[in-house]
Amino acid sequence: MRSVLHSFHRLIPRNGFALFFSASALLIFAIWLEHPRLEAAPLNLQEAPPNSRSAWTLAPAAKKAQPSVVNIYTTKELRLQRNPLFDDPVFRRFFKVPGLPETQTQNSLGSGVIATPEGLILTNNHVVDSADQIEVALNDGRRVPAKVVGTDPETDLAVLKIEAKNLTPITWGKADTLQIGDFVLAIGNPFGVGQTVTMGIVSALGRSNLGINVLESFIQTDAAINPGNSGGALVDANGFLIGINSAIYSKNGGSLGIGFAIPESIVRQVMEQIVLHGGVARGWIGIEPQDVPADAAAALGIKSGAFVAGLVRSGPGDKAGVRPGDILLSLNGNPIQNAANALAQFANTHPGQSIRLKILRNQREITIEISIGRRPRDLDSHDLG
Repeated sequence: MRSVLHSFHRLIPRNGFALFFSASALLIFAIWLEHPRLEAAPLNLQEAPPNSRSAWTLAPAAKKAQPSVVNIYTTKELRLQRNPLFDDPVFRRFFKVPGLPETQTQNSLGSGVIATPEGLILTNNHVVDSADQIEVALNDGRRVPAKVVGTDPETDLAVLKIEAKNLTPITWGKADTLQIGDFVLAIGNPFGVGQTVTMGIVSALGRSNLGINVLESFIQTDAAINPGNSGGALVDANGFLIGINSAIYSKNGGSLGIGFAIPESIVRQVMEQIVLHGGVARGWIGIEPQDVPADAAAALGIKSGAFVAGLVRSGPGDKAGVRPGDILLSLNGNPIQNAANALAQFANTHPGQSIRLKILRNQREITIEISIGRRPRDLDSHDLG
């Protein structure tokens, strides 16, 4: 090593910079020769057994449900609003205004669920509302046109029909068996990025009075639901359908861990009526129910009920003798929990059916027979049942 350094020292003044670089390379080579070298050997890493997977997984549930969830693309032609002067040829010629389009194409997206092998697709009404063209993209890559079988704006549900073979319908579960804390998966097409699965738990059941739909009894979940997920599937840990994803609570359009799904029991009932009758017929007696405050319920000695705040004149309830101030206790023996539950029980009763309504009036229980009417389609209020 010393001899190499001595040679290097002697070469610099005599040969200048050209030899300086050669000497540097020689020096590095000499150091490399004297430096101990590591023998090439495999790293000693602890490896997982072949084909090993986590014992805790929801992959089988996702794999079962994913082929039944579709993407929905809609097209709508919007007529543009503009100043009438732009339609005047003299005005346009004088100011050299070019021809302006009269319509504009609006594209939107959502999700859906294959309900039957025959090609019935479930989605939200707001996904396909007023759409001129609807296209369904299947999980296997096929894209097929769809037509609307029927819609139900009051629950925000719609049924579509596609003509395609080898479809994989969803397996229906039972939302009635859900408990708060159960694991769930939300499957859909958020922001159009493609089919996406998010996981969460059931956060609450029977959510109502949210102002989202006319008739509400939502499953609340913290599984991430974003724009584009609407109409997609909420499935349990077995991959069975328990709800249709419908809405999120958000201040900025993103997921905040509060999503809402329509329970499969309501979805099933609405779909059957749309397919069999072309629409949904709901019961109605023409009352405005409100929740009974807890202190008032305690003073009256009742566990639950709904207060009659108002009546539609000449409606079924008014004709049968229901009066403002009455407290609704039960319908056909089924307890009425609150105002939302009263609306739901009336709506789920077939029009023309006779019901027994137990009420509390002047601290005395009485029973009234009512021939239930049909809920008007143009009824705009969320609070009349």
